[in-house]
Amino acid sequence: MHSIKNIPAYYRDYGLIALVRHAFRVAFGAAQQKAEGLARVVAEVGAAPTADAIVEARFGQLRALQVVRVPAGPPRVNMITDSVNAGSLFGGVGTALILAAQRANALNAQLRIVTRTEAPNPRGVYRVLSANGIAMKLNPEIAHVPLADANVFLDVHDNDEFITTSWWTTNSTLRSIAPERVTYLLQEDERMFYPLGDDWVRCNETLARSDIRFLINTKLLYDHLVASGLGNIAERATWFEPAFPDAVFHAAPREPGSKSRLCFYARPNNLRNLFYRGIELLNEALLRGVLDPERWEIVFVGKDVPKLSLACGCEPVALGTMEWDEYANFLRSVDLGVYLMSTPHPSYPPLDLAASGGVVLTNRFGSKTDLSNYSENIVVAPLELEQLLAGLQQAVELTRNKELRERNYASSGLGRSWASAFAHCRFAGDEG
Repeated sequence: MHSIKNIPAYYRDYGLIALVRHAFRVAFGAAQQKAEGLARVVAEVGAAPTADAIVEARFGQLRALQVVRVPAGPPRVNMITDSVNAGSLFGGVGTALILAAQRANALNAQLRIVTRTEAPNPRGVYRVLSANGIAMKLNPEIAHVPLADANVFLDVHDNDEFITTSWWTTNSTLRSIAPERVTYLLQEDERMFYPLGDDWVRCNETLARSDIRFLINTKLLYDHLVASGLGNIAERATWFEPAFPDAVFHAAPREPGSKSRLCFYARPNNLRNLFYRGIELLNEALLRGVLDPERWEIVFVGKDVPKLSLACGCEPVALGTMEWDEYANFLRSVDLGVYLMSTPHPSYPPLDLAASGGVVLTNRFGSKTDLSNYSENIVVAPLELEQLLAGLQQAVELTRNKELRERNYASSGLGRSWASAFAHCRFAGDEG
């Protein structure tokens, strides 16, 4: 166990709050790294823990970003996230990486990617940037500041600005960095990740802050957040619509005579993706003849997909995590996507597929009732099983209507340029 050898010097360099936090980490660090719950903390500390220790152990992901102040240097844009490894680089994390890269280039600054849970893989970062046509003016820097290691610090100076990617990375960063230097990229109503308990309370407190800048992914989500009572979003946020560059997302001809391919976004451990309603829907569609197993190949894409069989002896193909280019190639082979998302954001998979020439069935949620502004190839239905079946029938018919499907694709409202998407975004560093 490490100790502070020179307490007065540590206090002078980092201040009282940092000294107290470091002392706490020294006292309880081993327990926190191994703890699976409060009982483990009590057992390893060997005495009744304080209230502060209990809260700190429960919310380890909110531990302050460990920083050390250094003399001012060239400007840097720091993107704070959990992981940028292969399985994490789709959707929101990919968007955050592209946003941070564009911001760094605009400022002639260095991009620094800071991960908290997994050591970063530079290969994946390069593939995302190159696929989206982004050439960095300065070589990116990569840093790993693990939550569980009290001995790893991030050097920061007055010319650093920060882009956070979740409420927990925002909360953690704001415990070490002044709020006027933090921009929070918000891509979902993250309160919906939790039941109405302590996690929800902390998340809501972070979303309600009025001292940081917010960037909101889609006007649909922006409007929902403002309507939900977050008046600070109207005052402190700008929104953007995501882009789908042609080089990555485009249609391709299918092999003549091949089965039509249906992709189900299957994530049983991400409750908002409604895995069980999805397999109910597919099962019923096979039983009623909405889907003919002789004409359709059903593919499940997602994490932790269980082996299962559907009606009529149909056994879905289960695909695991794909690399960025593999995912783009796969999308071009999909005719119909069944992508459920029980939140107000349209989510990325429906937009990815529509941008690649496919047809999508997704669900309504609150103000998310119509996504035709993105593409007429996206069918939106209520979540009741019978209405989802009706929506699936409509989507199946659309896949067969080649002329209409191609016309809808050609008239898509999806943006194709990330530079245009971010053109009107305001960052913390833009404050006067």
